[in-house]
Amino acid sequence: MSSADVLHAPAAGTNPPLRDWRLWKTGIAAAVLWAGVGGVTLAWPNVEVGFSSWGYTREFGAAALALALLLLLAAAPGAGQLRPVRALRRAGPWLATLAVAVGAWEIATAKLALLPSPFFAPPQSLIEVYATDYKRLADSLANSLWLLANGFLLGAAAGFLTGVAIGWSRGLGYWVHPVLRFLGPVPSTALLPMAFFFFPSSWSAAVFLIALATWFPVTVLTWSGVAGVNRAYYDVARTLGANEWFLVLRVAIPAALPQVFVGLFMGLGASFSVLVAAEMMGVKSGLGWYLSWAQGWASYANMYGALIVMALVFSGLISLLFLGRDRLLAWQKGVVKW
Repeated sequence: MSSADVLHAPAAGTNPPLRDWRLWKTGIAAAVLWAGVGGVTLAWPNVEVGFSSWGYTREFGAAALALALLLLLAAAPGAGQLRPVRALRRAGPWLATLAVAVGAWEIATAKLALLPSPFFAPPQSLIEVYATDYKRLADSLANSLWLLANGFLLGAAAGFLTGVAIGWSRGLGYWVHPVLRFLGPVPSTALLPMAFFFFPSSWSAAVFLIALATWFPVTVLTWSGVAGVNRAYYDVARTLGANEWFLVLRVAIPAALPQVFVGLFMGLGASFSVLVAAEMMGVKSGLGWYLSWAQGWASYANMYGALIVMALVFSGLISLLFLGRDRLLAWQKGVVKW
């Protein structure tokens, strides 16, 4: 490096890294855009639909302005030392894009009525849903989570045990593999009529179908993980005097856990679809039932509110699964690509 380069190089700690500078700019842009959404919402009168205007417009505009102020505070010098602020800055590009989408949604519905009502409700209608119908929505969410927990845990446990068994024993694999090939490609939702007929209640039928949708991917991925363990691990353990149970519990299963978590992820995604379908067709509670109820009464704002809750909750469950994987398999991070 020449002396001129040394003279023009920035001193350590005087300028933020380029990535932090970009995050700061996107945070400021997101704040400006959300302030614009709030200003448009409050200053531009709504188009009356059915001799009435959309409710909670002021509350939505105030919320947009509050979010803009929060983003400005997060962009202040020194605020980046806090972990929540760093997370907010990293979300800056998404928040800016979301502001543009919400602003276009507000203008196309509440301000210009370009989209037909009541099929397309403005953003402030979601606030009205959460403020006035939160009890029914919370009860539906609790019922869905309880149904999902029963079906997913049963299916995951059965799939894990089945996968370990057929991955370790060729004799069991001879009998189970044809069942996997026969039942695996069949969507669980296609078995809804049969399940509702054979099971004593729609709830137990839904639990069975969710468990079945979870069982197949967990079984296949666990089987693949156990069957793919390096044979040298077994040879070393046997040399040290390990018995069969030790080989299964302390060698095969730990080595197969990355594959097991992939199966759990796939099973969780499949269980969401079966859960909603079962609730919409037979189970008289849950978010799927809430969607059908809202559509039947042409309460499309309630339907959109339930869809947002569903997306947030299901995404949160997948994030929790990944967090558990990272904690449980921290010792394999040097071997497994995350």
